[in-house]
Amino acid sequence: MAASSPPPRTPFQNQRHGQESNFFSTPVGWPKGDKNQLTKRSFGIQSVNMPSLQSIDCGKKSNVLQEADKSEIEACSAVKDELFVRFFREAWPYFLAHRGSTFVVVVSAEIIDSPHLDHILMDISLLHGLGIKFVLVPGTHVQIDRLLAERGSEPKYVGSYRVTDPDSLRAAMDAAGRIHILIEAKLSPGPSLSGVRRHGDNRRWHNGVSVSSSNYLAAKRRGVFEGIDYMSTGEVKKIDVARMQEKLDQDCIVILSNLGYSSSGEVLNCNTYEVATACALALGAEKLICIIDGPILDESGRLIRFLSLQAADVLIRERAKQSETAAKYVQAVAQDDIPSVAYENSDYSFPFPKGKAFSPPPKFQNGVGFDNGSGFWSSEQGFAIGGQERLSRLNGYRSELTAAAFVCRGGVQRVHLLDGTVGGVLLKELFQRDGVGTMVASDLYEGMRMARITDLEGIKQLLLPLEESGTLIKRTQEELLEALDSFTVLEREGHIIACAALFPFSEEKCGEVAAIAVSPECRGQGQGDKLLDYIEKKASSLGLQMLFLLTTRTADWFVRRGFLECSIESIPEQRRNKINISRRSKYYMKNIRPDTSGIPLNGSFT
Repeated sequence: MAASSPPPRTPFQNQRHGQESNFFSTPVGWPKGDKNQLTKRSFGIQSVNMPSLQSIDCGKKSNVLQEADKSEIEACSAVKDELFVRFFREAWPYFLAHRGSTFVVVVSAEIIDSPHLDHILMDISLLHGLGIKFVLVPGTHVQIDRLLAERGSEPKYVGSYRVTDPDSLRAAMDAAGRIHILIEAKLSPGPSLSGVRRHGDNRRWHNGVSVSSSNYLAAKRRGVFEGIDYMSTGEVKKIDVARMQEKLDQDCIVILSNLGYSSSGEVLNCNTYEVATACALALGAEKLICIIDGPILDESGRLIRFLSLQAADVLIRERAKQSETAAKYVQAVAQDDIPSVAYENSDYSFPFPKGKAFSPPPKFQNGVGFDNGSGFWSSEQGFAIGGQERLSRLNGYRSELTAAAFVCRGGVQRVHLLDGTVGGVLLKELFQRDGVGTMVASDLYEGMRMARITDLEGIKQLLLPLEESGTLIKRTQEELLEALDSFTVLEREGHIIACAALFPFSEEKCGEVAAIAVSPECRGQGQGDKLLDYIEKKASSLGLQMLFLLTTRTADWFVRRGFLECSIESIPEQRRNKINISRRSKYYMKNIRPDTSGIPLNGSFT
């Protein structure tokens, strides 16, 4: 049977940076014009028919107006219900993907000091209820500086660190205590009960979120560094992962203060980002999320949606002479750790030179430090940003970007830099395909590239078992060579471990997916999904709107990934004429949406 056309995209799917979604409330303030037609165009609801007021008899106007109002209310209710159901169906894969994950969230002091904090904590509470484990690291520098000003003192920064004199330490303790109590208070109420009583009495509904804080952070004095006495400023010595993980497993949100405790019982004021990055690395968190007070923009003022670790590294190194934070990053990671890569300002495209894979990240063990290869642990525990460079914003939000790159190098696969002034930013970033913030990733499409002539033997070895089992059609050496430009390969340590082909039909704006194969030892690790995602992105970049495929034995795998069975008439005539009917293949298709993620393809495709 022919596949039905995809449902129209909803406003939720089209949310852009800085725009608010209203689909959970009754729409108000409709634009001028036929509301019935607007409803149909926007939401694909075909059953709403409202009377035209121009045809109403004056004697019956009152009754008809009441009917019209009722019809409008019903139309709005139908819109809300349709969007509600569609949202949950589209968000389902993200619920599964995030459940049980650990996210370290650093909330900047600017956001702590703003009215946006309430909604951010509300969304964190919601996500916690869905099974995500959170460690919150609140910033304090704005509050400390304000307390110092009120008490007639001035803050002093050297580089990324505050010089914590006795007045600053008292202010830091006061600020940290107030912020901690504030966050606990806002998490305590739990969800609203007004709409759930009809489902029965349940004592769990009356419980707020459990919050845990303790002396998880061991610190040591920064001491005298380059002639500067930092007094009560501390550096991360160790994160107590075991006790923190125990609380996370007990369904608590952990609040990790930037105040650490020394082995001699002193309170030390640590850098918030150093604490957050060290914590993310020590816990092995799936994500570090930085909620800041603005977006990450490129030189043209456009939101940077995605940066690979290589791309972020290049941007940071370009500022190393102007930025002390960038220079500190280069010194910390060493000059020769990253292979030289091409940089394109337009699309942040970073191909692997000669197929060379990105060097593996250093390992971080229980908050102790990076192994420098000599058997000793270095003193770098996390990555500190702050001071006058960050306060002045001379380099925008590149300081946060530098911390993100550092954490990615340490093994955290995803870092999200989110503008906390955008309503619902956490939900939009985590439950939409393209998100609304900036993501830095260490592994997305790693090792993916266009096939080369030297890959021919490796591709043949991948395809041979599937050809022998009848899963794939047999291709001769000449046929493979002719189609080589259409192949994408996934390389690991110099070996081809997976491949796939995309054959575009430009006039019909569609393409055929073929020859997806993964080496037996790498199956079950998501390499097939990675390839298919890459193929879909490549198709979108070529202006294609639909993908199709022929299969005899792998239909279930593709159906799970959004393909629908279709008739042979849905396939371009040029391809239909070459189909071997005797194989009795099944035909499947999938409509693809334009890609707005900002994630670039390998330079060979851009």
